[in-house]
This record gives sequence, C-alpha cells and structure tokens, in this order.
Amino acid sequence: MHGYTIALATALSLVAAPVLAHPKLLNATPAPNAAVKPTGTLRLTFSETLLPKFSGAEVTMTGMPGMALHAPTRIPATVTADGKSLAVRFARPLARGTYRVDWHVVSVDTHRVKGGYLFKVG
Repeated sequence: MHGYTIALATALSLVAAPVLAHPKLLNATPAPNAAVKPTGTLRLTFSETLLPKFSGAEVTMTGMPGMALHAPTRIPATVTADGKSLAVRFARPLARGTYRVDWHVVSVDTHRVKGGYLFKVG
C-alpha cells in the first residue's frame, strides 16, 4: 500500500508540474548584450501564455553618444496576439546608443516573474 501511495504522489506531481511552471524567457530580439544595427522592433517570447493585464516591458535608452545628461526615453511593450510574446514597434529605427529592456510577466500560475538586459545599437 505504501508503494502505491508513493507512485500515485509521484504521478500527480508530474501532471501538476506544467500547470505550476513560471513563464521563462525563451527568445529575445535583440538578444541580451547584443550589438545590432538600427532596428524598428523588439520581441520577447516566453514559455507560457501571458496575462496581458499583468505583463509588459519597457525599453529605455540609457546612453546616447555625445549626450551624457539626457533624460531616459521609455517605450512600453504590449502582449502579442499569440499571447506568448511581448513586442515593441518603434516609430522609427532606434538611434545609436545603449538600451535597457525591463520586463515583467504573469501567466496562469499568477506568479510575477521579471527580468531585464542591455543591448547596443550602432
């Protein structure tokens, strides 16, 4: 009987594991620490379907050559139609400089996961 209980508990934990998984960043374009040509889009793809009301990202220009004292420029992201990505479409390609991406996501497990990274344009 004890062996049956352990086997049942193990089986149930394997079934429940995907339901309790937190969203993980699978792909980022531009990638973390990348040096890229001017781009008009940014996309972050996650392992789980996101809850749009509680998920988002912000792109901030943190450094522009020749403008050490400029104020940060923040650009928000939205959840895409597939529900697994955050995207930003810039009005025009990004200028040369350093950018920080800060993201936060929530999926059906309701746990907030956040992260961030830098990339350079130019």
